[in-house]
Amino acid sequence: MAKADMDKKALLARMSDTSIKFVDSDQDIRGRKVLDRNLDEIGKVDDLFIDQGEEKVRFLEIASGGFLGLGETKFLIPVDAVTSVNDDAVVIDQTRQHVVGAPRYQPDLVDAKYLTETYDYYGYSPYWGAGYSYPPYPYYVPMP
Repeated sequence: MAKADMDKKALLARMSDTSIKFVDSDQDIRGRKVLDRNLDEIGKVDDLFIDQGEEKVRFLEIASGGFLGLGETKFLIPVDAVTSVNDDAVVIDQTRQHVVGAPRYQPDLVDAKYLTETYDYYGYSPYWGAGYSYPPYPYYVPMP
């Protein structure tokens, strides 16, 4: 992997840890529930991973289970998985079972290897790859 690719990945940060803000607050989906493609609830959007160089959302940090934040399981899902967003929920094109089987997310271990494994697992091309096209996120679509 080229050093430039590694540098791009190193620029990812949780939005809550940066001064980056959405121009339109309706685009901030943190706190909304996450539904799979069958409209089964997976959890909620706990935070967003931002590419600080381009100021674009690259991953959703999803929290599932637990009580008052204790015992939660967290997953990173590429923004490419988002199929629709409304005032209450974000729908992704994966199943709950597939998300549960994703590479284990450990905040201290989000590195190039983990990000590559995550993109591969979900079947998307990484944002640092040639020909990558940013998905039309966020956008609102009425839920079925």
